[in-house]
Amino acid sequence: MAGSGAPETGGVDASDLNIVVVAGTWHEVITDGLIAGAKRILDATGATYRVVRVPGSFELPVAARAAFDGGADAVVALGVIIRGGTPHFEFVSSAATDGLTRVALDAGKPVGFGVLTLDDEQQGLDRAGLEGSKEDKGEEAADAAIRTALVLRELRG
Repeated sequence: MAGSGAPETGGVDASDLNIVVVAGTWHEVITDGLIAGAKRILDATGATYRVVRVPGSFELPVAARAAFDGGADAVVALGVIIRGGTPHFEFVSSAATDGLTRVALDAGKPVGFGVLTLDDEQQGLDRAGLEGSKEDKGEEAADAAIRTALVLRELRG
């Protein structure tokens, strides 16, 4: 499991940022944990945000694009994809990853990537920021989106 060497989160002022959290609905306990982690860091940094749900991880890129078209400064994309016995896992994982990358580059705005690609449900529970979890990938994704939005604002003057 990753986690060692992870940067500190929080400690920045994001009160002038508008963030949209887009999250899938599959694997509700894990996804709800990811959303809770994202909300914790967004609240702590003072960002304005809203959460929207889409059916699954495949739909995250188009929702992220709509969020940017609606004026979002950054998007936090949260989803859960668990490997099964068919190639479906690879197709959905690749589509979500490639789509979110394309949306970020096309918009010139950050997408915090909190899409968990897992071999089993326990790996998701370990990363969802729930009681007993080892990591909080929702918090990490939101923090990355915030920090990158602030860096881009600074670079663009």
